[in-house]
Amino acid sequence: MKSESCLLFSPTVPFPSGNPLASRPLSAFEFCFGAFIVIGHNVFHIVPNEVIVLCVLGLVSIRLRDGRCSAMGFQKPASWRRILLIALIAAILRILLAQFLIEPLTSVFWPSPTAPALTKEITGNINIALVALLLVWAFAAFGEEIAYRGYLLTRAADIGRRSAAAYWIGSCSFPSCLGTAIITKAHLV
Repeated sequence: MKSESCLLFSPTVPFPSGNPLASRPLSAFEFCFGAFIVIGHNVFHIVPNEVIVLCVLGLVSIRLRDGRCSAMGFQKPASWRRILLIALIAAILRILLAQFLIEPLTSVFWPSPTAPALTKEITGNINIALVALLLVWAFAAFGEEIAYRGYLLTRAADIGRRSAAAYWIGSCSFPSCLGTAIITKAHLV
């Protein structure tokens, strides 16, 4: 019993596990259960905030099945300069594409986006701005990365033995399934 416990938390546990016959179906179940949680929250409103639920499930699952959190990307990068440069370029591209391509194109079909009502309270109030920044950072930058990229994408890739193709298929399939569920719900209502 003790050797199993040590093996479970050993940093040498193979990715995703030493038993692929059991690991792949379990990963498929976890991925489908995660999809149920996301769709249950975003479409049917039967699950509370999915980010918190998926974060807890993801951290526990990755720790138990993979042995360490580096499977989710929690590791020191090879080059901080490269990471910061990629982040800066991505931020600039996101802002420019949204401003000059996406918003003008989508405004043909949908009304222009509006800021949430609470954003007016942030202007000139440093305390509310800091609380809003903390909430946005905690959910978007940390929670969603753990829940979606760290947990669900890893489990989707486990089904394909974590090959590059499995990661690409997993990263494309989940948003497509969620979008289809939202559109289907809109047509049923």
